[in-house]
Amino acid sequence: MVMDPYSAFLGGRAAGTGSEAVNFLEGTAPDSRGRMLEDVLAYSDAELERRHDFIQRLFPLTEASRAVPGSPVLSADDVAAIRRSPRAQQSLRTAAARMEAFYADNDRWLTGVDHNHLRITRIIKSLRLLVDDEAADRFRQSIGERVVRAGNPVNAVTLRFWAEA
Repeated sequence: MVMDPYSAFLGGRAAGTGSEAVNFLEGTAPDSRGRMLEDVLAYSDAELERRHDFIQRLFPLTEASRAVPGSPVLSADDVAAIRRSPRAQQSLRTAAARMEAFYADNDRWLTGVDHNHLRITRIIKSLRLLVDDEAADRFRQSIGERVVRAGNPVNAVTLRFWAEA
């Protein structure tokens, strides 16, 4: 196997040799819709609100998405590869920061029920699975503080899901 200049950075394997989810998070290959990670991270707030098929790529899980069939489902090998990849770790942290900024700057999701509540649950779960508890808890705390500042409009069931994630 021929290693590219980034192989040491990628944990000793050639770029683009992981699953779609791993390669996407490492920024070495597009997702199934032809988008690179940097394209998705550059979405405007309006695009983040309007598009419904990116969150599963930015924050993959080991369970299938009910909202977007065909989204990546991580294997145990994928989880291990993402956890040991400095590039994937940075991508997840950058994606979390982008989504945190989106939720800080927009009020539409601050209602009793909203599709963004499911996204937030996914983000927390994915950060806990792929990064660490601290990153997941930090994101959840930021979201929780935003909810409190808005007068607690989010329903109790959703808040419980976030706490359990």
